[in-house]
Amino acid sequence: MAPHTAKDEGPQPPPPITPGGTYSIQTVSVGCKLYIRRPGPDGQEEERLAEILSIRDKPTNAYGVRRRGEVKQEEPQRPEERLEFFVHWDQFNKRLDEWVSGTRLVLSRDLEWPRPKAPPATKKVVGKKTPAKNNRQQSLLKRAATANALAVGKAAKAEPGTPGPSTPASARASPSPAPTIGKKRKALHEEDEEDEDDLDADAEGEMDVDAEGEVLDLDGAEHPQPPPPVSAFSKEQEIEKLRTSGSMTQSISEIARVKNLNRLQIGKHEVDAWYFSPYPKEYAHLPVLYICEFCLSYFGSAFMLSRHRKRCNLLHPPGNEIYRHDDISFFELDGKRQLTYCRNLSLLSKCFLDHKTLYYDVTPFLYYVMCQRDSSGCHMVGYFSKEKESADNYNVACILTLPQHQRHGYGKLLIEFSYELSKREGKLGSPEKPLSDLGLLGYRAYWAETIIDLLMNTTEDVSIDDIAQKTSITHADVMNTYAHLSSAPLSPCTTLQLFKHYKGQHVISIPEAVQERYKKAKEKRKRRIHPECLIWKPPVFSRDQLRFGW
Repeated sequence: MAPHTAKDEGPQPPPPITPGGTYSIQTVSVGCKLYIRRPGPDGQEEERLAEILSIRDKPTNAYGVRRRGEVKQEEPQRPEERLEFFVHWDQFNKRLDEWVSGTRLVLSRDLEWPRPKAPPATKKVVGKKTPAKNNRQQSLLKRAATANALAVGKAAKAEPGTPGPSTPASARASPSPAPTIGKKRKALHEEDEEDEDDLDADAEGEMDVDAEGEVLDLDGAEHPQPPPPVSAFSKEQEIEKLRTSGSMTQSISEIARVKNLNRLQIGKHEVDAWYFSPYPKEYAHLPVLYICEFCLSYFGSAFMLSRHRKRCNLLHPPGNEIYRHDDISFFELDGKRQLTYCRNLSLLSKCFLDHKTLYYDVTPFLYYVMCQRDSSGCHMVGYFSKEKESADNYNVACILTLPQHQRHGYGKLLIEFSYELSKREGKLGSPEKPLSDLGLLGYRAYWAETIIDLLMNTTEDVSIDDIAQKTSITHADVMNTYAHLSSAPLSPCTTLQLFKHYKGQHVISIPEAVQERYKKAKEKRKRRIHPECLIWKPPVFSRDQLRFGW
């Protein structure tokens, strides 16, 4: 999933190429593509094409261990050892983006510069006005991650080295200790950027948004209004939109931020962070961020975590245990009562969820945390959140299985538990759309397995409404007429080709191949939700309890 993909808008000039061995590391700027060494699937080192998204000086660990009386002497470093590059691997998913040292850059191979932009074509219309293309939102999202390639730092200085062809000196970003917010290129938006630094009060991250749009010549017609600048976006507006739009982020710049965490240590597991998460600035870019697995507090060193564990008396999430079977327990938490824990949980989940944002205001949500019990306590495996009052009847807002527990069947267990709560409420439920790539795969598998299980164990005729009422899956998820559209989750019935036209009506037919796959999946799946172990009543909130403040 590349950070931006250019649309086919006619023939484009080829990108400028600098031959290998004729440039230095100071020449490399944001937006360039070159080969970088990375571990291969077979354990051997390989060279992969990657795009540079950001450049910085190697950060120093403020929580590093230093002996008493020891004076640290700074030694001059080569540029290869001093600089770090945030790269997106070509043909790889965005969650694999990472910071790499300058020593891993292969300077002996060709360097590809950003493709120069063609001059915008003017459009003249006689008689009536032609509306502008409705792709400004998408173009902003595509350019947001690489806007530094077209931006100039506020105090940028030219680095020594040979500039690339067709690349102006002002377009080269100079590395700095911390990512800086670049200026937009359009003069139309420059005056709206004075207070943009205030937006980045939490952890450091790139928030550049290139707001350049198309120029239309409509013979005196008014130009389309530009989108609101990033500086005009506030957390208060985000919260207001969360009231009506669930947990999906409304700010394009939130998605484009550069990942600020490297690794997380949760209990005995150490995992890589996937995306940006707004932890405080002093914890950004640490080698490892240490997280207490019971209260989810975060610390900059192992010593600080060990000192915290001597005082922390939590052995399970601070909520009500509503389900217990074997070694699996579910805890229900109210975001308004367990404010600190839910905020820490949202910060942690943001490391692995790209388009979700629940860390601004957690009070409108209920959290259901799944834990695995042992002699030392209840260790969190995953969770899902849901709105206390959802206008769209969503039964899940965010859902996450921690990476160290994925591919063990816990995702389906979380999904099954969310639908079990919907059955207790007597409602049809559906997850908040759009789903992430991993979420779509999990829900699609659960829908298919649940519907096939119902049809295989039913001898009487059933309709789509009967399936929906017995499984609490909405009619749209059971049978979606627009299933083949890429923007909507696929319906399991359409995906499995269960619908047949027989004697003038549609009937559901289960092929033998589907039955065999169902039997194998049923034998493989060991963990299931047992409704008799659920001790829970749907919570009822008064109007005062639903009045949230932040």
